[in-house]
Amino acid sequence: MTSRVLMVLVTMVGCIQAADKYWDYIVVGAGPGGLQMGHFLQKAGRNYVLLERNSVVASFFQKYPRHDKLISINKRHTGKKNTEFNLRHDWNSLLSDDKSLLFRHYSKLFFPQRVQLLDYMADYQKKLGINVQFHTEVSNIRKETNATTNKTVFLMDDQNGNTLKCKVLIVASGLSKPVEPTFEGREFTENYSNVSINPDDYEGKTVVILGRGNSAFELAESIYGSTNFIHMIGRSRVRLSWATHYVGDLRAVNVALLDTYQLKSLDAVLEATVHEEAMRLVKVKDRLKVVVNMNGSEISLQNYDHFPMRELYDKVIVCFGFQFDNSIFSSSLNITKSEDEEDKFPLIGYDYQLRDVEDLYIAGGASHGPDYRKSSGGFIHGFRYTGSRPHRMLEWKYEGVPWPSISILSTDLLATIIKRINEGSGFYQMFGMLGDVMAIRSSGEEIEYLEEVPVNLLDRLSEITGHSYDEVIVLILQYGANYSGPDKDVFRSDRATAQPEISYKSNFLHPVFFHYRHLPTAEQMSSKTKYEILPRPDHMHHIVEDFLTLWDAPSSHHLPLRRYLETVLDRDLRTFYASDCFEMAMLHQMVPLYCQQYYLSGRGIVKAEPLFQQS
Repeated sequence: MTSRVLMVLVTMVGCIQAADKYWDYIVVGAGPGGLQMGHFLQKAGRNYVLLERNSVVASFFQKYPRHDKLISINKRHTGKKNTEFNLRHDWNSLLSDDKSLLFRHYSKLFFPQRVQLLDYMADYQKKLGINVQFHTEVSNIRKETNATTNKTVFLMDDQNGNTLKCKVLIVASGLSKPVEPTFEGREFTENYSNVSINPDDYEGKTVVILGRGNSAFELAESIYGSTNFIHMIGRSRVRLSWATHYVGDLRAVNVALLDTYQLKSLDAVLEATVHEEAMRLVKVKDRLKVVVNMNGSEISLQNYDHFPMRELYDKVIVCFGFQFDNSIFSSSLNITKSEDEEDKFPLIGYDYQLRDVEDLYIAGGASHGPDYRKSSGGFIHGFRYTGSRPHRMLEWKYEGVPWPSISILSTDLLATIIKRINEGSGFYQMFGMLGDVMAIRSSGEEIEYLEEVPVNLLDRLSEITGHSYDEVIVLILQYGANYSGPDKDVFRSDRATAQPEISYKSNFLHPVFFHYRHLPTAEQMSSKTKYEILPRPDHMHHIVEDFLTLWDAPSSHHLPLRRYLETVLDRDLRTFYASDCFEMAMLHQMVPLYCQQYYLSGRGIVKAEPLFQQS
């Protein structure tokens, strides 16, 4: 009898373990991108879970970067106490309402250690109560339609045989798969992901590093004091981040090899194609020979006796970076890679939804495709915003909650804008991608203000926000159109503009305003040139760049902006003292808009009783 009862119990437990589990939202991955999305889902009270295959959050940073040092800056002091302003210079914190969850409390290092980021992410998950299911590795992600309800649902299997289901799937697994070489002789190479990082293992060795990004230079930085010399090969010229203004390009903290190269201390950098048709490796005793194919034939020392790579090498190390791993998806889902030159991101739209799969979104580092080499969406200080903004779109699409907005009087617009351009962090970090939208109401007397909207979806504004607009002003921050690039001299003597009258020539990051009497159409959005962030507006205004990145000058910054807004709104936006409003009301039939909206409407500063009594 007892054995039969036990058998029944075991059977029941097995059934429970294999039961289907459903959430409205499943987030695959509990790295920084997944945690950020999880926080917003938690805050909104949604039915969700984060699925993490490892035992800790942000597990990528248990191993990477290999040499421990992050290149995301930890600027703890700015001279300001404004939290939003300080986030402009904090590249490691995720967004939350808990001020103890700012990364500056976890490290004093300007370039922190990865273990410090691990500690921060663990606290972020625990303190905010983000629902993470650890030790859950999913595969065979697919989509099915319920025959009864005609609604689609995502299904996936975990390693224990459970089937997990959700209405909306958000993949935040990052770029976790190392890019491997395809050329002949690749079995003789080592990869950044598993190569030794002990400098003693390179003592007296001659090394080739394939790749020219930060991981390649990070490795070179750690071993070049032990090697005979290092040759670095990349398919294009070195892209320096201070020239391209893209934080994913080579950072100054890693450039020592360029110093020894240009000062002729044996190390060197070479541009060459490294795919299967362009090169191969040949074993020569216990060393390696690089054979290069050019114009259909292999280079030989007989016809090119000063070939740069005629030396034999002891080690060939591949540092091609990482790519999105789509092996978790069923072949029934059409997961297309993006069209970027490195083919490492999934193909998604500006709404972060997979181009060919409805209700499947990408968050975190893998969502960088739309702004690759344009903004900061591949990094924590970027995708913390491209996580919150897609969440707002999800809230409207699936929950009926419109994008947050405030209504202000048009006479308050100038002050509101000045505050935003000097404090706002989202459109500062995601320059050219996120922007504030000001909808003009009541013939220019009222403004509805939305913060940090994806500007590339301006033609779909109503669809993504739940607000119906026609005439708008869009505020973005941008660099000069011809200022950034690997071949640009960003330190030239005429690099900056100081005159407000030629503010359109500004090169450094500065505010730009676009006024549209009617929202751009999809055709106009798709026909932009590569130098245009938005289609040609009805009125445009640049605020001149500023050495302090502080637009607080009354004559150079505020006055030209006010006149621009007055042109757009066809309203006098000057402010007046109450005594002036009273005098004009007594002497004239019409008074300025400010007097109408404030003095004559009983608005203004509320009387402070103690001060009133003192006076």
